[in-house]
Amino acid sequence: MARVFGKSSAEAVQREKGRLAALEQLDLFNGPRDSGFDRIVRLIQQIFDVEIGLVSFIDGHRQWYQACSGLSADEVPLEDTFCRYVAADEQPMIVQDAMKDPRFVAHPAVTGPEHIRFYAGVPLKTKAGITIGTVCAIDRAPRSFGRRDLCVLEELAGVAMDRIELMQTASTDSLTEALTRRAFKREAEQLIAAALRHRHDLACILLDVDRFKLVNDTHGHAAGDEVLKAVAATCRANLRASDLFGRLGGEEFAILLPHIGAEDAMAAAEKLRAEVCARPICGDFGTLAVTASFGVSALSIVGRDVDTLLAQADAAMYRAKGSGRNRCVSWSSMQAANGMGARRRVLKAGSVIFNDRRSTVDCTVKSLGVDGAGITVTNTAGIPSEFRLAIKAEGFETACSVISGDRQNLEVAFR
Repeated sequence: MARVFGKSSAEAVQREKGRLAALEQLDLFNGPRDSGFDRIVRLIQQIFDVEIGLVSFIDGHRQWYQACSGLSADEVPLEDTFCRYVAADEQPMIVQDAMKDPRFVAHPAVTGPEHIRFYAGVPLKTKAGITIGTVCAIDRAPRSFGRRDLCVLEELAGVAMDRIELMQTASTDSLTEALTRRAFKREAEQLIAAALRHRHDLACILLDVDRFKLVNDTHGHAAGDEVLKAVAATCRANLRASDLFGRLGGEEFAILLPHIGAEDAMAAAEKLRAEVCARPICGDFGTLAVTASFGVSALSIVGRDVDTLLAQADAAMYRAKGSGRNRCVSWSSMQAANGMGARRRVLKAGSVIFNDRRSTVDCTVKSLGVDGAGITVTNTAGIPSEFRLAIKAEGFETACSVISGDRQNLEVAFR
């Protein structure tokens, strides 16, 4: 059974469905780092004199750090985070000494190398009152946290929500000068409508920088920023003025090509792949050889909207990563090999069930079709090639076979 912050009631399941729908509408997950959130977590550290400040979002299986100062991780499984209690109750939670709290005394974040002792977290809520994440002050020593402190932390959560709303209006990514995800999708819808109206071709390319997390972990975020700027500049230099170029996530970019069919789009993707691969990136960090994996989809009878095109290009891109990276794969080739129909981007909580139903892994379903899905888990290690996928909020469960994947992502076909 899929867990909903530790609850299994129908009411909790429907609340979780609404919460994920709000997150999907805001289109926040895996988005680029943002200096506004970075300032908030630094303020948390300075105001409360704590080691760790955090602004996070929570999807179906994990807590993802939009901004974090003082921890090395980018995300943590939902079952391993203090913040799941804040999200479940939709109320602030203060733990003055985790070693004296029965919920956390044996928690790995408390007993392990992170040695967390103090936690103060408040819900990050939309104007409609839906909790989409948390804002936290965390320390490695016990401490008190008064009413005035809590009021200040709640005000900072309000500032974070104001920042989220401001981001919804931005059209250009400040780091790469590409369109933001929301602006890209808005303009893509117009181009797709024109293509359907005038019956001309249109294709989508999605690219993801290979092993980008390793760049950040090894050389720092400044080096990662230089990589992203260089990849974006290479793409723009090789695109037409009529092409649409956007940054969808941290290291993920999308391109829409009007008047281009599937075959020519694959050629364009291969050209971009070769150009990115041929341009080492130099800086104070040394010289980095960078590659990217590409997925291609095209307008068709079943692929007639931006979410479908992106979901299908995304599935092809993960096939490229699973096949060795630094290559291009088309959705049409996957479709021919596996007989798959259209996909659409979604955000739903799910469960991977295997080992005769004795083992369950929480997941987030990121794309869905009548005959397959794309899912994200904390770690794919240990998940067999065949399992059952359940989406409790939809009353859905079916047998699956893995088509492709990487450390955190799986593309599956329904059996």
